[in-house]
Amino acid sequence: MNPHESDVQPISPELPAMFDGMKLAAVATVLYIIVRCLNLKSPTAPPDLIYQDTPLNRFLLKSCPQLTKEYIPPLLWGKSGHLQTALYGKLGRVSSPHPCGIRKYLPMQDGATSTFDLFEPLADHRTGGDITMVICPGIGNHSEKHYIRTFVDYSQREGYRCAVLNHLGALPNIELTSPRMFTYGCTWEFSAMVGYIKKAYPQTQLIMVGFSLGGNIVCKFLGENRINQERVLCSVSVCQGYSALRAQETFLQWDQCRRFYNFLMADNMKKIILSHRKFHGHSSLKEYYEKESCVHYIHNVNVPLLLVNAADDPLGAVLFPQPLTWMDKVIVGYANAMCQWDKQKPPCQKSTAGPLAEGGCAEERA
Repeated sequence: MNPHESDVQPISPELPAMFDGMKLAAVATVLYIIVRCLNLKSPTAPPDLIYQDTPLNRFLLKSCPQLTKEYIPPLLWGKSGHLQTALYGKLGRVSSPHPCGIRKYLPMQDGATSTFDLFEPLADHRTGGDITMVICPGIGNHSEKHYIRTFVDYSQREGYRCAVLNHLGALPNIELTSPRMFTYGCTWEFSAMVGYIKKAYPQTQLIMVGFSLGGNIVCKFLGENRINQERVLCSVSVCQGYSALRAQETFLQWDQCRRFYNFLMADNMKKIILSHRKFHGHSSLKEYYEKESCVHYIHNVNVPLLLVNAADDPLGAVLFPQPLTWMDKVIVGYANAMCQWDKQKPPCQKSTAGPLAEGGCAEERA
C-alpha cells in the first residue's frame, strides 16, 4: 500500500448537501431583497381620496373613473418609487411624441425675457368650448421634456390648447437677459404667460396644471390675488411639496434616500445657476423658503383644485416606461369632467364670471 494513499481522506457525503443548502439560502436571500426593494408584496388599491361631500365632487367621482379605479402599476418595477424615478429620469418615456408649437417671448419689467410654447388643439373639445391648459413644469424643466411633450400631445388630441412655461434659465439655447433665473415660488413668468393667453384668447377658459415645483407656483399664483382666479375653470397640482421649509428638513434625512435625491437635484441646479448668487434679495435661506411656498396662499384659492401626490414618491402590466401614464389620464379626465360640469351650470355660476362675481348662485368648491 502506498504510504501517501493513507493521507487522502474521503469526502463526507454531508458536504455536497451543505453546499446545496448554502446555495438555496443565498438564492432565498437575494429573492427576499428583490421582493422588499421592489415592494412586490404591496397590494394594489384605488387612490386615497380626501374631499368634501358636495354635488360637484360626487359628479367628479362619477365622471372621472381614474380617481376611483384600482391603480395597477407597471409590472415588476412599478411598485418601487425609486425604480420609477430612476427609469423615467434616465430612460424617459418610450416613443414620446413631438408636438408642434410656437415659442413666445415676453419681456419682463426687470429686463428678463420669459418664454413659453403655445400648442393649438388637434380636435374639437367634447363640450364645444374653447379651453386652454396653462402648464407649469417641474424644477429646471421646460416644454421639451418627455413628460411635458406626452401630456401636451394627449391634451391636444382631447381638444385643449396648451401653453407651457419654460422656466427662466432652463432652456439651454435661450440666454438670460437679466441676472435672474426661476425660483421655487416666483410667479412673475407664469403670470405673464396667463396674461398673454387671456388677452390673445378673450373667450377661452383656463385650466391650470403644475408639476412638482410648478404645482407650488400655480397654487401660489392663484392664492396671491383673487383676480388671478378669473376665467379659471379648475386647477391641478401634481406631486408638489407645499412648504419648502418643511421639505428642507425631510430632504436632509436618509429615509427613502431623500438626502441622495437632494444631492442630485442640487447638482442639477448648480449646472443651471452657475454664476447666480441671490434669489430675489431674500436675506436668508429660511426667509426664501418661507415666502416662496404656496402653503401660505393656498387657502385663498376658490376655484376647484385637485392635489395629487404619490405615497411612495421619494421626492414628495408593462416592462418599460410608457409614453402615456396614469397621471396624464387622471389630469385630462378631471379636466373633461370639470368642463362638463361647467357647461351644465346656470350662466351666473359659470367660471367666465370669475370668483368675484356676486349673486344668488352658490359656488361649488372641490
